[in-house]
Amino acid sequence: MTRAEERRVRDLAFALPETSERETWGQTTYRVRERVFAVAPPGHESIIVKVPVGMRDVFCESAPGRFFVPPYFGPKGWVGLRLDRRTDWDEVRDLIEGSFCLIAPKRLAARLSTGT
Repeated sequence: MTRAEERRVRDLAFALPETSERETWGQTTYRVRERVFAVAPPGHESIIVKVPVGMRDVFCESAPGRFFVPPYFGPKGWVGLRLDRRTDWDEVRDLIEGSFCLIAPKRLAARLSTGT
């Protein structure tokens, strides 16, 4: 991932309440209250996020060149998104926010929809 892409992913993650960043498993992880909601693997042009049950396969089947089942995380309902020069950053934001809402405590996730 380029430095510009790293910054964009980081900015999107830190726009969410109570986000922290930690290097874990040799990867940058973004967390809410110590629970991982996004992963940026080193040396890979991708991010990994949690998606609703059943959606991982929908993403991967609809756009196999962009989405993939990541090792270790994939069986637990996570999906990988490849980042390149055609990246739709609105889509990246939506996926990061969606993952945050699945992982964060319900009251904290609800703050996204109310804007507080």
